[in-house]
Amino acid sequence: MTTALKGLKILDFSTLLPGPFATMYLADMGAEVIHVESPTRPDLVRLFPPYANGQATSHSYLNRNKQSVALDLKDPKNIERIKQRISEFDIVVEQFRPGVMQRLGLDYHTLAEINPKLIYCSITGYGQTGLYKDKAGHDINYIALSGIAGHSGRQDSGPPPMGIQIADVAGGSLHAVIGILAAVTERQNSGMGQYIDISMTDCVVSMNNMAAAANLAGGQHQKVEAEQLNGGTFYDYYQTQDGRYISIGSLEPQFMNGLATTLDLPLLLAKGASFDSDDRKEVKQAIQNKIASKTWAEWNQIFSQLDYCVEPVLTLDEALTSPLATERNWIVEVPLKAYSDQKEPQLACPIKFSRSQMRYDYIGQELDEGKW
Repeated sequence: MTTALKGLKILDFSTLLPGPFATMYLADMGAEVIHVESPTRPDLVRLFPPYANGQATSHSYLNRNKQSVALDLKDPKNIERIKQRISEFDIVVEQFRPGVMQRLGLDYHTLAEINPKLIYCSITGYGQTGLYKDKAGHDINYIALSGIAGHSGRQDSGPPPMGIQIADVAGGSLHAVIGILAAVTERQNSGMGQYIDISMTDCVVSMNNMAAAANLAGGQHQKVEAEQLNGGTFYDYYQTQDGRYISIGSLEPQFMNGLATTLDLPLLLAKGASFDSDDRKEVKQAIQNKIASKTWAEWNQIFSQLDYCVEPVLTLDEALTSPLATERNWIVEVPLKAYSDQKEPQLACPIKFSRSQMRYDYIGQELDEGKW
């Protein structure tokens, strides 16, 4: 078997999380990625603890399969070196604020004159146009502006701070991969590259999907803890006797019937589908009282034998060592260097092909260890 993207060559100017995560996926699928870094201002991900095998674990993961090249982009000689070699590359990925690459002389229009087949992807918080384009931002800000935070969380405590970077990864990284691969496919027909403007805020807005459809076409305004999937029904998390949680998603009639029988709650059948706030509170409190009567392990044992969309809330440690993780190969051992016997455990790329394979050649390398 061969890798799916073998033959694609990417010049990656991105740092931190969104761009590197996108180019890691492309590298896992076989693309050759040259990661250009500053020799004097290290990518902050290189500095984030914890550390393993002599470097930051986040950097080792996000930059696996990539060659690191240190180039001072303020040096005109290095800009010329890049221009001289840009025809070798299929794709450029950058994550600077709008206008930075133009000032450096490495913007799309300049490089496309040299290499018309070049696909050039810019990832920013707010895109290349509009009033927000020059503003600083982080994941929490993009989610706030997207409307997602406005219909998430609890009425008495507000939006939750999330445990992952939703806008950075699902917004920026994965939409960048989609856009890049779509442009590669289009280039097969046109013979031309193109520019891709990825705004993490634009992309995370699209993740409202069903809520936005209901709002725009149906006139339904989303409210906290008032919709089917945001806490407005019994679809929720419930605390066990020992302070752990289980998730209950038994919405369909057959699952609701099974849950009601298991918990001995006829009230659930009578009022479980109601959106009335008083009914919701009564049903959820009844479920909570039942769940609080047993430990997490006891409920785990009960529901592991049943198929009612009820699952335990796992810690990350538990998730990564679960039978599901083993069966679905969530973890991969990646060599520290090419062909090294020493390896570091990392999350595997989750995409599974029937013919193509993923590659895990080596973890993120030390600065300027690659070839240019």
